Amino acid sequence: MIYSPYYNVLVVFIALIGIITLISLLAIFLGPKKENQAKKEAYECGIPSPHTAQQKLSVKFYLVAILFILFDIEVIFLYLWALNFQELGWFGIIEIFLFLGILLVGYLYILQTKALDWES
Repeated sequence: MIYSPYYNVLVVFIALIGIITLISLLAIFLGPKKENQAKKEAYECGIPSPHTAQQKLSVKFYLVAILFILFDIEVIFLYLWALNFQELGWFGIIEIFLFLGILLVGYLYILQTKALDWES
């Protein structure tokens, strides 16, 4: 029989399936059988929720989340640019200033439209 390095992967995969099956069966047999109504209710920081899940939230929450993600991704691009700064040369400097210029225009637009103003 010829030894293959993939045998180790196969052994780990079989062990993983066995452990998952064992844990699932233990949870089924040893877990609670009776449904608890209190566990089905929404729970937030120990305070009962005063409203139902159907209540509409302000769009400001979603807008701030989207803007956070948008401007947070910029940090990833700046980090990658900084790692390759010497290899990119003048082309990289021009590209990063274009990138930051576009982000600045977007940020100024957000400030102009008062998208981050919570009082309005």
